[in-house]
Amino acid sequence: MSEVPDSEVIELATKVFDLARRGETETLAAYLDAGVPADLTNDRGDTLVMLAAYHGHAATVDALLARGAAPDRPNDRGQTPLAGAVFKGEGAVIRSLLAGGADPGAGTPSAVDTARMFGKTDLLELFDAR
Repeated sequence: MSEVPDSEVIELATKVFDLARRGETETLAAYLDAGVPADLTNDRGDTLVMLAAYHGHAATVDALLARGAAPDRPNDRGQTPLAGAVFKGEGAVIRSLLAGGADPGAGTPSAVDTARMFGKTDLLELFDAR
């Protein structure tokens, strides 16, 4: 039986997820430096990296990765941050994730699969060059 989180914990987590979505890098970094886990996930398995990547915040992705966040951790649907960035066409985020060690073949669909689905040959060439 799992315990229901304290309302203050839920409020803090909601705030931290919103910081990632909005790309408020400095504030989010301060929370991480104070002990919030870099791989915190929401109720759908989305990590802070996933939320920052999907919303196009490369600097936030960089800060998260620098603090130990996993670049390839999939959400509950098997999607990775890199595949999300490919889907959204976020070039700077794609470069940040690749520099942080993201695997274009990870996830379902993978970033490679997503690039193929949308005819993004430039990204396929970038992934092949890795």
